[in-house]
Amino acid sequence: MKRSKFIRNSGLLIAGLLSKNASFAENSAEFPVVRTPLNQRKFRSKAVEAAITEFKANVKNKELGWLFENCFPNTLDTTVDFETVEGRPDTYVITGDIDAMWLRDSTAQVTPYLHFIKDDKALQQLIAGVIYRQTHYVLKDPYANAFYKDDNKISEWKSDLTNMKPGVHERKWEIDSLCYPIRLAYHYWKITGDGSPFNEQWKKGVAATLQTFREQQRKQGHGPYTFQRSTSRATDTVPMDGYGYPINPVGLICSAFRPSDDVTVFPFLIPSNFFAVVSLRQASEMVNKISKNAQLANDLQNFAKEVESAIHQYAIVDHAKYGKIYAYETDGFGNHYFMDDANVPSLLSMPYLEAVKVTDPVYINTRKFVLSQNNPYFFKGKAAEGIGGPHVGLDMIWPLAIITRGLTSTNDNEIKNCIATLQATHGNTGFMHESFNKDDPEKFTRKWFAWANTIFGEFMWKIYKEKPYLLK
Repeated sequence: MKRSKFIRNSGLLIAGLLSKNASFAENSAEFPVVRTPLNQRKFRSKAVEAAITEFKANVKNKELGWLFENCFPNTLDTTVDFETVEGRPDTYVITGDIDAMWLRDSTAQVTPYLHFIKDDKALQQLIAGVIYRQTHYVLKDPYANAFYKDDNKISEWKSDLTNMKPGVHERKWEIDSLCYPIRLAYHYWKITGDGSPFNEQWKKGVAATLQTFREQQRKQGHGPYTFQRSTSRATDTVPMDGYGYPINPVGLICSAFRPSDDVTVFPFLIPSNFFAVVSLRQASEMVNKISKNAQLANDLQNFAKEVESAIHQYAIVDHAKYGKIYAYETDGFGNHYFMDDANVPSLLSMPYLEAVKVTDPVYINTRKFVLSQNNPYFFKGKAAEGIGGPHVGLDMIWPLAIITRGLTSTNDNEIKNCIATLQATHGNTGFMHESFNKDDPEKFTRKWFAWANTIFGEFMWKIYKEKPYLLK
């Protein structure tokens, strides 16, 4: 659908709502109101609304202002279910068009709001509620990646060959599923100084995380986790009787699946192992200072050192073109997989996750590789260039990867290109998507994908605060 037709149709479809929506008067005819109407929004943050007002008032690019207003509050507008249970906050966060809470996505969706919680106590409580609920889920099943609000709900994936429990939506073991809750907890604590969510249950969750990571080093056999699914999609099931291809137990952590929810080829997923090192150290600091548990804090630190040492020994490889780079996956036997995926953690995203510095020479070389067509999932077409992955197939670029590229760049021209690409590829919808075709952004997947929307807002706000001249 061309822009003129989109605008005309949008006007007809939502005409009954626009006259009641105060923001309509502020929008030009070129940018119709597509944000969820005020009376249908799940949660309203005064600080986020103030940020939207400020951004639109000071950024002269009207389309970017429109996109920021639509995308940045999308998690709050459409995906959160916030209440108080037994005197404490409780927040269930869906991904968008899937009614389940991923440990990864729920963290990624609310993390951009951490900048605003000191000025908005209600927003702080909402995020504290996410921490409480994530703790509940980690203790319920540390190997699961996604859960329902109803602890008794039976999943559509109930026939998967794994230890499925009621209340679990999907049980794909992914290292990052246990890292993301720690990331959220750590930055919440650092910003607010509030230790109330980090009670005995939270400490048990950290201990369960450490135990699960140890099990998945597989020094004592396969460990307790196995997964198989009857499917025609090879990326949705784990080979070799549900344990994955063989590994040499060198100290790295096995991840059956990637953050895309696609199966790994070699089980040592390097970006996720980097993320684990960061998360273990953050958890150690919190356990030491809040829980006063020196033994657990020390165990977390020692484990982080072991994994970090194994990364540097087994994941850095001399590439014929790029020199020393980080492999995406390895097996500890000397085999490596050279690629990158759009989903975070990725090799590209590691500075964003505080796992490496942008000045790390090996990261710089790796970045050159993953943003080239030597990466089998880097696509370049008539509309854009960027990283995709196996999850939705070839030639599909993920806005998430373009945003990550911008967030980790130190080059103004590169950042400007990322902004321009995102502005040009929202498919005339006013929102980000899971992916779009490299030649035609109106061919996209997932029209409601809150993570991409909210992190787009995070990117825009960062540039607005640090390099506003790039938003002209």
